[in-house]
Amino acid sequence: MAQQLAPFPRSLGMFKAYHAPQPETLVLKEKIMSLSGDSFDIKTIDGRPVFKVQGNAFSLSGRKVVMDMAGNQLFTIRKRHLRLHATYYAEDPSEREILQVEGKFSFGSSKSVATFTGEGGRRESLFMKGDFFDRKASITDEASGQVVATINRQFLNARELLGGQQTYHVTVAPNVDMALIVAMCICLDERRNEK
Repeated sequence: MAQQLAPFPRSLGMFKAYHAPQPETLVLKEKIMSLSGDSFDIKTIDGRPVFKVQGNAFSLSGRKVVMDMAGNQLFTIRKRHLRLHATYYAEDPSEREILQVEGKFSFGSSKSVATFTGEGGRRESLFMKGDFFDRKASITDEASGQVVATINRQFLNARELLGGQQTYHVTVAPNVDMALIVAMCICLDERRNEK
């Protein structure tokens, strides 16, 4: 299932502690008993917990808090309203914007561009392109054209059919920030839920 991705030639992301040391496949599984319906458990393919995502059912902006396994908040994802294309952003715990994921117009697929400031103040852009049903997506570094992550959504499984809960398999290239890629996957899920 997992695609082998070449190491990115330098560190790419915002959270150095979460850069993948080797190709890493994460499983994002929506919690069935979540009140918000948008809380996720995130583990490696072999079952090691990595992140927790807590959705807020009473938030107009669809707030999702991404935490480490000790419960420390890494960032919060929110929807930016009154935009032509679906746009999401992430704030650090001090409410400073650290990431924006903006949808782009496209026929037959979904496209988004994520922009953030990486190491050394470098402005970075990642391009995410999914198929029409958002079952698969690839994330590419815009400057080099290298694929840095892939997303596969399990489609028409019992969890989705009976409870509407999504399961994603996200493969991250070495030297790429897993927290950043998780944020982009959550934005893809939010955009899919709005269709």
